[in-house]
Amino acid sequence: MADQPFPQAQTAPEVDERIRKRSPIRKALMRPELGAICGTILVFAFFLGVAGDSGMFAPEGIVNWGVVSAQFAIIAVGACLLMIAGEFDLSVGSMIGFSGIVIALVSVTGGYPLWLGILVAFACAISIGALNGYLVVKTGLPSFIVTLASLYILRGLTIFAAVVTTRKTIIGGVRDVTEGDPIGWLFGGTLFKGLFVWLADIGIVGKFVAGSRAGQPIVEGIPILIVWALGLILFGHILLTRTKFGNWIFASGGDAQAARYVGVPVNRVKILMFMFSAFCATVFATLQVIEFGSAAADRGLLKEFEAIISVVIGGALLTGGYGSVVGAALGALIFGVVQQGLFFAGVESSLFRVFLGGILLIAVILNTYIRRMITGER
Repeated sequence: MADQPFPQAQTAPEVDERIRKRSPIRKALMRPELGAICGTILVFAFFLGVAGDSGMFAPEGIVNWGVVSAQFAIIAVGACLLMIAGEFDLSVGSMIGFSGIVIALVSVTGGYPLWLGILVAFACAISIGALNGYLVVKTGLPSFIVTLASLYILRGLTIFAAVVTTRKTIIGGVRDVTEGDPIGWLFGGTLFKGLFVWLADIGIVGKFVAGSRAGQPIVEGIPILIVWALGLILFGHILLTRTKFGNWIFASGGDAQAARYVGVPVNRVKILMFMFSAFCATVFATLQVIEFGSAAADRGLLKEFEAIISVVIGGALLTGGYGSVVGAALGALIFGVVQQGLFFAGVESSLFRVFLGGILLIAVILNTYIRRMITGER
């Protein structure tokens, strides 16, 4: 009888990574907003304990840290989409000062309508953003280097233009030209004033809007800055999660070469994200100029790093291809609450910078762990 060959051992077929089932806990851990959600809960719990009776969570206090958080959020949305696309923009802070001075020079010094100054500022800033993106994609230089150069060039040009034309670096008088301007209301003041007065008058929501006497609300309305922040967050979230262009953003930051092979216009995506980052910086600058009634050449200092830190806290990877606009917004909220919370708690305000550095380090370590979990690296 001939020897029969031993049967081959049966091996289980490999499961495709794309259809492999993951536990609910693992799915939750892989959400980019998870760390920001936990951080937000901890921050609110901490300040409720140490500053709960200081007025921080009274109507005026909520508006204070809400406005500060909205400022961070406006520039964080642009930085978030750009970082997910795999790039950085370090010129955001200088762009804020530059845009503000352009508005003041056109409308106050030049005597033209405010709306024209705003349009010129947006046109200049978006053009500079497009130039930054073009240089990055055409030269292959790191965006860190290109936008670092833009940071210095823009800051220098801003100071030079202000000094040459007005012999000072702060230009006032913006509030005067805002009155009666057809689009000035889009960037200044508060909304729903009548509603809040009515609520205070009839006492529906009690002490939240009721002032010392009926009809005098503590909170006049919703600051337009908060409305802009919420609008940009909603726009960025829908763009990123509900559109084909959002998939292109993730693909461009995840693996640009592979994305090109499947037809993604990577260069165009990156340039558009640089332009959007400049747009967000100009929105911030316009709101600030109209709120303060003046423009200053040194405004926006270090804002680029605050935007990037907000995005990193929100769960975005520094390597690109992963992140969330909602997470970046929560990172901005954490910043606003902590900055104002230290004031209400009577703590030295300089410790806010200590907090920024510490939370950045923690966020980067956490994001590195998440990246390894996603990619399977050791």
